[in-house]
Amino acid sequence: MALGDKSVLIRRAFLLEYFTISWNVLEGIISVAAGIAAGSIALVGFGLDSFIEVTAGAVIIWRFRQHGLGEEIETAADRRAVLIVGATFLLLAAYVLFESSRKLLLQEYPEESTLGIIVTAVSLVIMPGLAYLKRTTAIRLGSDALMADAKETLACSYLSLAVLIGLAANAMFGWWWADPLAGLAIVYWLAREGLEAINEAREGENA
Repeated sequence: MALGDKSVLIRRAFLLEYFTISWNVLEGIISVAAGIAAGSIALVGFGLDSFIEVTAGAVIIWRFRQHGLGEEIETAADRRAVLIVGATFLLLAAYVLFESSRKLLLQEYPEESTLGIIVTAVSLVIMPGLAYLKRTTAIRLGSDALMADAKETLACSYLSLAVLIGLAANAMFGWWWADPLAGLAIVYWLAREGLEAINEAREGENA
């Protein structure tokens, strides 16, 4: 790859991550506030996922600021970024598993949340396209860190869909259990992606 082409792709990666951070800060604040007001664990978990996306985005920006410091430094930064992103997956999975299980056992009934339905619907429109752009950029750059972040953004898409279904089912039919079940639906995905990212980073260190 020509140096000029790589520089263009890195600038694109920066723009994608700056957009990720900006959107997720807004999304996170709205979702957590709406989730607390409605007593919705799925919506609160969704909002916390947004802040984890902010953290992951900041990590990727840090990683690409290592560009030009030498291949060894860049490779080490890439592995470290993948490891951190993987850890954020596992943290979110643990939180959603605990809170969703607690809600089901205690039968806590969430209220309707029109604001939550709106923000998850908008996220469902934005996130798949953003994940695709990150993935194509990661492939062209050969960046494992950006690819891991693309997977996390895609996970956010699945989470958006699960939470939207849960919120809509509760609002339309009064199915209170749809909310915590929506949270549980994405735990497996989050844990799997987190473990894969961590194993990938560790294999790179041992290579």
